[in-house]
Amino acid sequence: MDITTAQERPDDHWEVEALYDLCFAPGRTALSSYRLRDGVDPVAQLCLVARDGYGQVAGAIRHWPVCVGGKPAVLLGPVAVHPTHQGEGIAALLIWRCLEIAAKAGHPRMMLVGDEPYYGRFGFRRLTDVTMPPPTNPDRVLGIALRRGGWDGVTGSVTPATDCK
Repeated sequence: MDITTAQERPDDHWEVEALYDLCFAPGRTALSSYRLRDGVDPVAQLCLVARDGYGQVAGAIRHWPVCVGGKPAVLLGPVAVHPTHQGEGIAALLIWRCLEIAAKAGHPRMMLVGDEPYYGRFGFRRLTDVTMPPPTNPDRVLGIALRRGGWDGVTGSVTPATDCK
């Protein structure tokens, strides 16, 4: 696998959007997580693009700042891999790199909406006292502490980053 990763640049925007359109349902922007992103810039250092040996976008991941009970957190997603590269470990590569970058940058916690059997291998666990806007299935709200005690005492509703104290 000849895959390189780099921080997403403004020139990558439309290629990444096309990948997300290809990989997700047409109504993806109606999901509750997208409402948290409205008018908020992503965490640039945690938005990565994977390219294959031909320079084509093979995968991408983005992260967004959010608040949980008034405390800052990073929301992972979306992450997508082009159908011609699925099964090559590109999503895992992007997730591991972002976890490392986020921890080194001092982010205390990360969360996502996804399947625990998949994301559990990265250390994500169900957040029982954290509520995403409806209609999110609470069993799919997962988080990981990026430093010791990162989720200790952090509970409540997930709201836009502008709500952080």
